[in-house]
Amino acid sequence: MAGAFVGAFSLLMLSAFTSVLAGGPLGSKRELVNAAYQAVAGECLNWEKADLSDAQKVDCTAAHKFEVTGTADITAAYPKEAPFPNAEAWEKIAQENCAQASTTYMSGKLDPKGKYGVSTLNPDQNRWSSGYRQLRCGLQVTAPSGAALPSFGSAKTQDQSAVYDPGVCVALAENNTVGDPIECAKPHAFEIVGEVQHPEGPFVALEAQDALMSEKCAAISAEYTGGADLKAKGLLVTWDTRAEESWAVGSRKANCKIGAVPQGNNLVAWEGTVRNPNGAPLTTSNPPQTTSVRPQDEPTGAPLHSGESSAPAPDSNKPSDSGKPDKPSSSAPTTTTENR
Repeated sequence: MAGAFVGAFSLLMLSAFTSVLAGGPLGSKRELVNAAYQAVAGECLNWEKADLSDAQKVDCTAAHKFEVTGTADITAAYPKEAPFPNAEAWEKIAQENCAQASTTYMSGKLDPKGKYGVSTLNPDQNRWSSGYRQLRCGLQVTAPSGAALPSFGSAKTQDQSAVYDPGVCVALAENNTVGDPIECAKPHAFEIVGEVQHPEGPFVALEAQDALMSEKCAAISAEYTGGADLKAKGLLVTWDTRAEESWAVGSRKANCKIGAVPQGNNLVAWEGTVRNPNGAPLTTSNPPQTTSVRPQDEPTGAPLHSGESSAPAPDSNKPSDSGKPDKPSSSAPTTTTENR
């Protein structure tokens, strides 16, 4: 898929911010960060503090927020006297130095619409002033805001489908887009009720995916809600589909979700959950992703394909194939079934 990615990446861009490991003053805090600056391809990093000052190497099977795919030294292009790059310059540096590195790391099989996005860990201004010019290229699972979500297992071995666990609610963001995971008690756009695993084999056309998802999601939603009358609540069932380029690299999962009946092309926020309180416990693959995203002082870089959600859906009569369950399109869900 390497050839396909050359074209795909040309249409994608980083957010205005790139990832930074904050160095801070010399001392114990600075020493903790040094371990992350020494990470090499295949190693994973995690942090809890908002300024990323506690970033440390962890086993990739544990929760982590960054998987290193390579390093890049930009000294030749940015000698010691070069000024600290602004956001636009960092974006260009990341594109030129890390897009291909991450694709290569994934053996050419990186889903351009999947849950993993290419990002970078850049030297902070203090390190830059001292002449440090190494970047850590990597992959992250990021929310629409750019905040990092926990990841489990190496990206090389994981299904790359951009799905959330059942029970996750996602916010209604600005400009009629869908935002980060949020507590279901707060206003939100969708509640994820389950996922469907498409079979292996040749790409299934979107129309056929729709037919399958319509049937599967109706059953999943009925079980999740205990047969609740969604129409009476002003809610309906909708779903995601997988794009052909995602299918080509093995992404086969898609979410079923419940949202409020839209007003024209506008999504409508609603509160609470429709989950049956007497239902069986939810089986989730990544429990931390069921909680809302905590803000960070240092943005951790939306993935290279993060700009997709800002564009309107190309065909308002088609379901979303954006690959992001939390960003189905900038318009209302139009392919739905009602649980009568």
